[in-house]
Amino acid sequence: MTEHLLRNLGKALRARREASGYSQESYADAIGMHRTYYSAVERGEKNLQLDTLQRICAGLKCKMWEVLKEAESKTHG
Repeated sequence: MTEHLLRNLGKALRARREASGYSQESYADAIGMHRTYYSAVERGEKNLQLDTLQRICAGLKCKMWEVLKEAESKTHG
């Protein structure tokens, strides 16, 4: 279950990043995160701490609950 949620969270973050016009590299640089780490987040390979998710969401100008809700709704069908 957790792996599905992480994958869906990564997909939600990727969609928002792409809609903002950022490449992975430019976005990771903008929020002070290593590109390979951020890439792993988008692939659902990282179990994020809340402060990390907050940092990512702040850069995307969205609320954490929005991306969590989106990820959870896709996980539960």
